[in-house]
Amino acid sequence: MPNLLEAKKRTQIKPKTINYELEEKYKTLGKNKTYFIKTYGCQMNEHDTENIKAILEQMSFKETDIMENADLILLNTCAIRENAHNKVFGMIGRIKHLKESKPNIIVGVCGCMVQEEIIADEIKNKYKWLDIVFGTHNINELPKILANNLTNNKLELEVYSIEGDIIENMPVKRDSKYKAWVNIMYGCDKFCTYCIVPYTRGKQRSRTKENIIKEVEELKKQGYKEITLLGQNVNAYGKDLEVDYDMSDLLEETAKTGIERVRFVTSHPWDFTDKMIDVIAKYPNIMPYIHLPLQSGSNKILKLMGRRYTKEKYIDLYNKIKEKIPNCSVTTDIIVGFPGETEEDFNDTLDVVNTCKYDSAFTFIFSPREGTPAAKMKDDTPLEIKEQRLYKLNDLINKYAREANEKLKDKIIPVLLENISEKNEEMLMGYTDTMKLVNVKAPKEKLGQIVNVKIKDVKTWSMDGVIEDKS
Repeated sequence: MPNLLEAKKRTQIKPKTINYELEEKYKTLGKNKTYFIKTYGCQMNEHDTENIKAILEQMSFKETDIMENADLILLNTCAIRENAHNKVFGMIGRIKHLKESKPNIIVGVCGCMVQEEIIADEIKNKYKWLDIVFGTHNINELPKILANNLTNNKLELEVYSIEGDIIENMPVKRDSKYKAWVNIMYGCDKFCTYCIVPYTRGKQRSRTKENIIKEVEELKKQGYKEITLLGQNVNAYGKDLEVDYDMSDLLEETAKTGIERVRFVTSHPWDFTDKMIDVIAKYPNIMPYIHLPLQSGSNKILKLMGRRYTKEKYIDLYNKIKEKIPNCSVTTDIIVGFPGETEEDFNDTLDVVNTCKYDSAFTFIFSPREGTPAAKMKDDTPLEIKEQRLYKLNDLINKYAREANEKLKDKIIPVLLENISEKNEEMLMGYTDTMKLVNVKAPKEKLGQIVNVKIKDVKTWSMDGVIEDKS
C-alpha cells in the first residue's frame, strides 16, 4: 500500500538499474486472450502504456479496441487533477456492470492515481471486485501480478511508496511509426506545493547518456523521424548523476545522431540554462518549440507554489529564448484560483500572457491534491470567481494563439505527416517544427514524410495547407 510520508522521503541512496526480462513461465499466460487499455494523463502515462502493451504482447495477449470484447481491461491513470479521478471512477463503474455479465474478465487500475494513499485505501475498501492494482514503480512486475491474480483469484494490490529504480530494456509497442517518446529521467524533486507527482513518481533519477543515445540511434535506424526526450522536469537531467553532463550536453549529443527532429518536455523555468538555449539555437534538428510552464504571473502566488522563480526572471528567460532561437514558439501551463489568489494576482498573470503572447496554453482551475501543502492552504475564493477568471484567461490565450497562426498564412513550413486527418479522411495531419497542427491535402503515400506545406487557411488551434516545393 502507498504511504505519503514514505513517498516524500529523499535519501542519498543511488537508484538501482534493473534490466527487464520476461520469465519463460509467463510467455503464454495471455494465449487466446485480448486486452484493452485506456490511458489518462500526460506523455509519461502514454509512454507507460506503450510499455504495458508490449509486456502484455510478450505474454501472448492481443490488443482489442473494443473494451466489451477484452479479457483484460486496464485503466492507466493520472493524479494531477480531481477531474481525472472522477473520470476514472466513472469508467470503473461502467466496467463493474460489464464484469457482472462477464465475471471472468480481469480488471486492473494502474498509474499515478493508485500511488495516492487515499485512492489506494478507497479501492481496497470499496472496489474489492477489481483484480489487479499496481503503481508507477512496478510496471515491470505486471506478469507476476497477473499470474498471482489468476492463481489466487483475489485482488492483487501492489503499490510501492519508494524513491524508485531505473528499469532498462523495457519493451515498447509504440503508438506511432514516425514519432517516439524516449524517457531520459523519472520522478521529480521540486515538490511544488500543489503537485502530487513527486509523491507518485518518486525521486529524480536520470538514465545514463549511453542508454539514451543508444535508444535514439536505434529509433533512427528503424526509420523514426522524430523523438521527444521525456521527463517530469527534463531540464534537471543529470543533476543526480556523478558526472559533469547535463541537459544541454544530452540535447547536443542527441542532435548529433542526425535524427531529423528532436523535442523535449517538460521544462521547469528554474533549470533552463543559457547553455541549453544556445544548443537549441545551434542545431536545426532541435525543434524551435519550448513548453515553459508559468503556472502564475504573481510573485506572491509563485512563492506559495514553491516555483523558485519570479515573474521578472520568467520574462527574462522568455525573452532570451525568443531572441536566440529564430521563430521559436512557446507554450505554457497556467493555474487559476490557487489558494490566496486575488484579482490583483490574477491580473499579474494576464500581464505575463500579454507580454509573452503564447502560441497556446493548458489552463486549469486549481485542484487540491490531498497530501500536498497547497491542499491545506486557506482557499476562500468562490468557484464562480475562479471560473470567470479562467474564461477571461482563455479568451486572451485564444486571441494570441490565433494571431500566432495568422502570421504563418501563405508561408511555407515543414510538417511531419503522421496520420489521417480527423476532420477529413482525404487529408493528412501533422505538426510543424513549432508544434502547430496542420491538416494537409496530400496522398496517403506521404505519411511519415516531412514535407513543405503552404498554409492556406488559419484557425485558432489548427491550420490547413497544401504541399508545395520551396523551389
